[in-house]
Amino acid sequence: MDDYPLLNLFLTMLYLFLWVMWFFLLFKVITDLFRDHSLNGWAKAGWLVFVILLPYLGVLIYLIVRGRSMHERDAKLAKDSEAAFRDYVRQAAGTQGGSGGAGGSDHVNDLAKLAELKDKGALNAEEYERAKAKLLA
Repeated sequence: MDDYPLLNLFLTMLYLFLWVMWFFLLFKVITDLFRDHSLNGWAKAGWLVFVILLPYLGVLIYLIVRGRSMHERDAKLAKDSEAAFRDYVRQAAGTQGGSGGAGGSDHVNDLAKLAELKDKGALNAEEYERAKAKLLA
């Protein structure tokens, strides 16, 4: 351990960190290239060759030229994913007014009304159970 001073250990850790960050950035650029639908195949191939043959310069130029649109594509993807998730939750919960969602919502409303009538005393327990079984059938 005496022939490898502490400063060299820190420098080695820094180089390792920068190396890992470099690969992260390279993969981010390559995935952004393939995700972009506004570029044609030749443009994608050109950027990919540029990034692979001159990696540091290619990635830096890509970030300078297309960095803003990279952010916009990421934001659009996140927004679209959130909207798709919300639509799925609405459909699964049965609160959507479309083809199958309204029936589930009606049953929930009818059950709530039955429970309210039972709580007010308008229905006894036996009538409530019969009406609930009829709704759920």
